[in-house]
Amino acid sequence: MSDTKAQLAFEILVRENSRMLTVYLRSLVRDEATVDDLFQEAMVVAWRRLDECDLDRPFGPWLRGIASRLVLAHYRKQKTAPALLHESVLHVVDRHFENINLLAGDTWSDKVAALRECIDALPERQKNVISGRYFDHLSAAEVAVRFELTLEACKKRLQRSRTMLAQCLKSKGVLSASEAAS
Repeated sequence: MSDTKAQLAFEILVRENSRMLTVYLRSLVRDEATVDDLFQEAMVVAWRRLDECDLDRPFGPWLRGIASRLVLAHYRKQKTAPALLHESVLHVVDRHFENINLLAGDTWSDKVAALRECIDALPERQKNVISGRYFDHLSAAEVAVRFELTLEACKKRLQRSRTMLAQCLKSKGVLSASEAAS
């Protein structure tokens, strides 16, 4: 493939997968600056290794594979790896992302838009705990303090909120029945 065609193909594939990659990295790393750094590094590595990519196969899993290795290297270097971050966990997270990718919705943006709609449709109490936990990156204990809940009540509300989100996403065809149950 000529350099111009390779560059064009890469730009298209990156445009189609950049939001997915950002969400994937955010699911593994809390610090926004680190997510940005890892995203950029993944793009550089992907560009350098584009000739190794089988463009007849999906680009997203290949790109997430690069990103997961970078995340593991980042945590090894920092010596702060979360207890649950293991290659098997990365594999499960990647499978969930691939399942989402295979479901209805033309683009990752469509799927993110469906998630936003589902979050907006939550009752205020559920929306608040979801926002605190996942958008403000607070621990469950910090969310409990913010909303004057016991830790157990907060955990239960988070669990119910996630279940409501899963049901909404399932009704929109963005989440399969087996994923909604997990």
